[in-house]
Amino acid sequence: MVMFDLHTHHDRCGHAKGVIRDYIESAIRQGLNVIGISDHSPFFGSDKDQAHPGTAMAKSEFPKYVAEVLSLKEQYKDRIEVLLGVESDFFPEHAETYRKVYEQYPFDYIIGSVHVTEGVSIFNKKRWKGLNDEEKIRQKEVYYDLIAQSARSGMFQILGHIDAMKGFYPSFGEIQTEAVDRTLQIIAESGTAIEVNTSGKTKDCGGWYPSDSILERALHYGVEVTFGSDAHVPERVADEFTLVGKRLKEIGFKYWVYFKGKQKRKVELA
Repeated sequence: MVMFDLHTHHDRCGHAKGVIRDYIESAIRQGLNVIGISDHSPFFGSDKDQAHPGTAMAKSEFPKYVAEVLSLKEQYKDRIEVLLGVESDFFPEHAETYRKVYEQYPFDYIIGSVHVTEGVSIFNKKRWKGLNDEEKIRQKEVYYDLIAQSARSGMFQILGHIDAMKGFYPSFGEIQTEAVDRTLQIIAESGTAIEVNTSGKTKDCGGWYPSDSILERALHYGVEVTFGSDAHVPERVADEFTLVGKRLKEIGFKYWVYFKGKQKRKVELA
């Protein structure tokens, strides 16, 4: 069985610990066959080299990031397969700018993630304060509309943590709207995979992204799934990989996927 983790970060983004090699070595210790490196994309839509130092790397660091991953891919080729990825923010107004940058590099996959809606981080605990039920529904629908747009863009092989807005607002899942189902249908039509991301356990919500109920709906619509720990420390590489595989099989999934050269590889669930 191929064991993999496609979502890892390192110190360039400003809020993760350790260098890329640390994450590769951790993957080897965990018995992985494949490790994807996918640090946060720079803010390519900004005029500044590094618009948010504690959030994402500088634009000037991006070529160095790619070069380092490609070098390590070669160095470790006899021990583990290292994949070149990136976790890309999705801003519709800047999508073409991002697309043109990514076309210059040999990515194995790109994770599209929505981290900001209407100028506010999805993890901002204050964003829900004082909102009535109608406003909460609107906030959730804006979030899922952006995820749907990212699926339609064709820029991404994977969509990251598609209910991460619950991170510091655990009752997010209780906000009733058909937007989740509409978005899952669009994701299925696009052929984009979603990740089961185990970093939710590090937030107030606990557990994984997305919830089991969303995974059940994803299976219903034919959405494919992959795995990402979203590790920001080397010790979290492959965190709960086996448990996630077991749960996906219980839900009814037959396989999960990873990507090499942007080509989908299916791995049967044990």
